[in-house]
Amino acid sequence: MKKQQNPCLYLVVPCYNESEIIKISIESLDSKISHLIENKKISKKSKIIFINDGSRDNTLDILKKYKTQRITLLSLSHNSGHQNALIAGLEYALNKCDCAISLDCDLQDDINLIDKMIEKFKDKFEVIYGVRDDRKEDSFFKRFSAVGFYNLMRFLGVNIIKNHADYRLLSNRAINNLLQYKEVNLFLRGIVPLIGFKSCNLYYKRIARVAGESKYPFFKMLSFAIDGITSFSVQPLRFLSIIGAIVSLFSLIFGIWALITYFNGGTISGWTSMVVPMYFLGGIQILGLGILGEYIGKIYKETKGRPRYFIDEIIE
Repeated sequence: MKKQQNPCLYLVVPCYNESEIIKISIESLDSKISHLIENKKISKKSKIIFINDGSRDNTLDILKKYKTQRITLLSLSHNSGHQNALIAGLEYALNKCDCAISLDCDLQDDINLIDKMIEKFKDKFEVIYGVRDDRKEDSFFKRFSAVGFYNLMRFLGVNIIKNHADYRLLSNRAINNLLQYKEVNLFLRGIVPLIGFKSCNLYYKRIARVAGESKYPFFKMLSFAIDGITSFSVQPLRFLSIIGAIVSLFSLIFGIWALITYFNGGTISGWTSMVVPMYFLGGIQILGLGILGEYIGKIYKETKGRPRYFIDEIIE
C-alpha cells in the first residue's frame, strides 16, 4: 500500500435516539475534520457519515438541518442495530475514501485520537484500534463484567482486542475485506481481527457522556455478549459434551454402588439420593437446551439470508 500524504477520511457515526447530544457531535466532528484539512493532514474531500438507525426522537430532523458539504446522512428505514448501522456506513464509504474511522455519536471516544490514527495510517497501518487505557470511571459491576467478558472470549479462543469497542480506523482495502463477511449475526469486534493486514493499538482515556443516556443497558449488553460468544466459538457445545460425559461417569458409579448396596441387603436413603441427582441432571439438561437453542437460532437466521438493513434516504 502506498503511503498517503493527504488521505481522504470518512468518519462513520451511527446514531440512535441521540437528540440530546447530536448537535454537539456534529459541531465537534465538523470542527475536527476542518482542523485536519487546514493542517493538511487529510484531503478536502473528507466527510462525516451519520447513519440514523431508525431513531424515534427528532435525531433525524436535527441531522437534516445541517446541510454542509462535509456531512452525508444515511437514514435507515428501521432500527437495524448498531453493528448493522456501522456496516451500512462502511459500505457507503467503500471506494469513496482512503480510510474510514468508526466511532459512537456520544463522543465518549476521544476524537483527538483521530490525529494519531491518521499518522499511523500514513505509516501503512491498515487496521488501527482505539483502545481504552483503563476502566476506572466505570462502576465496579460494569468493570468486573467487562473484564470477565474479554477474558472469557479469549479463553474460548476468540481473537479479540481487550477494552476495544468499535472505535477503529480501516483502510479502504480492509473495508472491502470486511464486507466479504456476510453473516447476519454481526460481532465486528471479533470479525475485524480476522481480516489481518498490518494493525496496531492506540490508547485513550474514555470521556464521560456529555448528554443523553447509554443505549446499552445491562440486558442489551448481555445479549450482545451472548451473540459474540456463540458467533465465534463452539466451545460451549464442547463443554456440554464434557459435562455430559462426567455426569454419565458419576451416574455409572452411583448405579454400581446402588446395586452393590442392594445385593448386600443394605438400604438406600430414599429422598436425598433421588432428589439431588434429579434436580442436578434437570438443570444440566435445561442449560444444554438453552445453549443448543442459541446456536440453532443463529443457524435459522443465517439460512434465511435476510438483508441487514434498508436505506430510506441518502442526503448529501
